[in-house]
Amino acid sequence: MLGRLNHIAIAVSDLAAATALYRDTLGAEVSEPQPLPEHGVTVVFVVLPNTKVELLEPLGENSPIAAFLERSPAGGIHHICYEVSDILAARDRLKAEGKRVLGDGEPKIGAHGKPVLFLHPKDFNGTLVEIEEA
Repeated sequence: MLGRLNHIAIAVSDLAAATALYRDTLGAEVSEPQPLPEHGVTVVFVVLPNTKVELLEPLGENSPIAAFLERSPAGGIHHICYEVSDILAARDRLKAEGKRVLGDGEPKIGAHGKPVLFLHPKDFNGTLVEIEEA
């Protein structure tokens, strides 16, 4: 079911500073900031040869990233994203195996313009998992 690793997401309190750290200190290629109001975040992607790192900053008071940063003010790894070939088939299989899909269970469009779903961390060794249709 799983395809390649799409990205690892890191929650940050200051997106500009985090972007500068990756770009200026580590010499990485970074994207422009992209606000995603439907997800409550602004994102920047750090482009690597084999995957991406997604830097997440809260967007709005109800951002799930704001709640994450309240618990972990220094930031940290928020989720890991894997690609799947068919997100609805993957969702149905996971639900049939008793895994919890967060939200209403319907895919939303993610930062790459593709459908995404999030899976409950308690079902995946304490890690929030995002699946994205390839």
